[in-house]
Amino acid sequence: MKYIFIIMSFFSFLFGSNTQQNDIIKILDPVSFKTGINSKKVQLVDVRTPNEYNGGHIKNAKNIDFFNQSDFLKEFNKLNKEEPIYLYCRSGNRSQKAAQKLDSLGFKKIFDLRGGYMNWN
Repeated sequence: MKYIFIIMSFFSFLFGSNTQQNDIIKILDPVSFKTGINSKKVQLVDVRTPNEYNGGHIKNAKNIDFFNQSDFLKEFNKLNKEEPIYLYCRSGNRSQKAAQKLDSLGFKKIFDLRGGYMNWN
């Protein structure tokens, strides 16, 4: 019985859904992300630098630079923690870190674009 649990845990680890990090943070593929941001008014945030943002971004995205931590905290504290928030960066790395930070700040529904802006089009 013990071995079955170990094997099941191993397979769950290998093949488990990676679209969900926890109950609050969900990592979405581009189609699901696009559906989410188009279905209702949402808080859409690009956590890249201003230069990256100015080089192209998703329509209606607010730019809050992850690397500028004082502004990052100040700007996110202005947003509604009860409403869904959609995040993206260049490749998905920074937005995952930003999502974890927002989780610790008390945001309730966080959606992260898998692959970031590079995976958007």
